[in-house]
Amino acid sequence: MEKLKKRWGITSNFQLIVIFIVFAITGSTSAYLSKPVIEWIGISKDAMSPWLYIPLRLLIIFPVYQVLLVFFGFVSGQFKFFWNFEKKMLRSMGLGFLFKNNKSS
Repeated sequence: MEKLKKRWGITSNFQLIVIFIVFAITGSTSAYLSKPVIEWIGISKDAMSPWLYIPLRLLIIFPVYQVLLVFFGFVSGQFKFFWNFEKKMLRSMGLGFLFKNNKSS
């Protein structure tokens, strides 16, 4: 746990527990919300192959998860940690351009 606290720049065990709880709530909530979203789009599990349905559902879960992670991070008082975590994750996926400053000189 100490390695993880050091890597994430966390100072207390309580903060680490809160962060773990936020990850758990976010994952469960995004999986739960993805079903009505995918049904709203008109994608049915019965109407298509699982080989197509599952990747589509994962693609729906991904943006829902990103938004919920920052939201639950804010609610838990850990917004700074989760905002930085989010930026780092998106940069590692090649989406860092979303966070570049567009200042014109």
